[in-house]
Amino acid sequence: MAPRRNVQFQHRGHSSGLDRRRESFSDISEAASESGSPTFKNGKSGESANGEPELPPLSEYEKKKQTFVTRTIWTFVMIFIFFAAMFAGHLYVIAIVTAVQVVSFKEVIAIANVPSRARRLKFTKSLNWYFLATTMYFLYGESVIYYFKHIVLVDIVLLPLATHHRFISFMLYIFGFVFFVASLQKGHYRFQFTQFAWTHMALYLIVVQAHFIMNNIFEGMIWFFLPVSLVITNDIFAYIVGITFGRTQLIKLSPKKTVEGFVGAWVCTVFFGVAMTNVLMRHSYFICPVNDLGANLWTGLECMPNPVFIPHTYHLPIWFPMYRTFTIAPMQFHILVFATFASLIAPFGGFFASGLKRTFKIKDFGESIPGHGGITDRMDCQFIMGFFAYMYYQSFIAVHKASVGGVIETVITGLTPEEQLEVVRGLSKYLFNQGVVSEKALECLNVALRRR
Repeated sequence: MAPRRNVQFQHRGHSSGLDRRRESFSDISEAASESGSPTFKNGKSGESANGEPELPPLSEYEKKKQTFVTRTIWTFVMIFIFFAAMFAGHLYVIAIVTAVQVVSFKEVIAIANVPSRARRLKFTKSLNWYFLATTMYFLYGESVIYYFKHIVLVDIVLLPLATHHRFISFMLYIFGFVFFVASLQKGHYRFQFTQFAWTHMALYLIVVQAHFIMNNIFEGMIWFFLPVSLVITNDIFAYIVGITFGRTQLIKLSPKKTVEGFVGAWVCTVFFGVAMTNVLMRHSYFICPVNDLGANLWTGLECMPNPVFIPHTYHLPIWFPMYRTFTIAPMQFHILVFATFASLIAPFGGFFASGLKRTFKIKDFGESIPGHGGITDRMDCQFIMGFFAYMYYQSFIAVHKASVGGVIETVITGLTPEEQLEVVRGLSKYLFNQGVVSEKALECLNVALRRR
């Protein structure tokens, strides 16, 4: 008998019988729903499997109301976690920033991981996480070595790691690079190189920028809190002013954004920034750099304030008839720049994210926060704002002077052991002449140095 063509049996073919049964069930349910007839379950219409009446589907109003309630609840949850961490200490804020950058990286990479699974490429996901770990090791190490040289460089275990940190980080990256090249498969070259570029874009836009946000925390809590609060404030007022006065569309990537909301939010953000800065400048916990990771709002921090926080008297031009001088802290001028960037430039980080989502035809980057979408959906403007805050602070505000860690690094890396001992002798003699070190302590130190 000749074989029959174009005939498919339910238990044969490319898919399993279970898959075909699932398809038939879904087809039946879709057909029932399309015909407008009630869903049949357990042989009775409008009843669930246990015989109870089935609830009618939610209306559009109820869905929006439910989403609004969920979004509001989680907004207050995030606000509580944020302030609790900030008051508990810098270490807790660093932990939150770390979690945010890891989850954001995961959400962005997940967009491209689906095709790699479909192509059965085994090591794509593993390489993504390896490059993330390598990048974080390099960036975290740079921050720890820079801000805690006085601790790292005097430890016998940490000293080699600190001295050769950049070389170690480079070799870790090279191992990943070599493994990537070795994992290339014929027929998938274009796709794998696209994934490689996608991973490095995510590392730069998320992990590297989050690194500078972490450095802002070390420089002082105000340099972390102000940029974050300015972006949030601008987002809130852009929504309020936009729905109240908005008429002109701002950009096609975000149809709901209006010029009126954009400009109105700028004005409101400036006023908020000036008022908030005036409050934060009064507390050393916010303006002092981190010298104790165990500090919190109640223990506080002690430091010499940056001159930018000290009120200064300015003389007005002669053509001002009523006032000749006025006194204000220079920080109030700097906050105008911060608020302007948060209002006019940082939103383009959100527009970039919107364009990315439209490219991949997704609504949100993930579902990490109920009612809000993914972490990346909430942090898209924060990354670029934090990066700007660090660059502006280092360029126009930071006071560059010798630090204990910097001096120790110079002595350890630039002098021989004999020269280092000479520095100790000279420094101890100076401290004795200043009355800081007693004569007995000086003698004990000299004896210990001679024994060497």
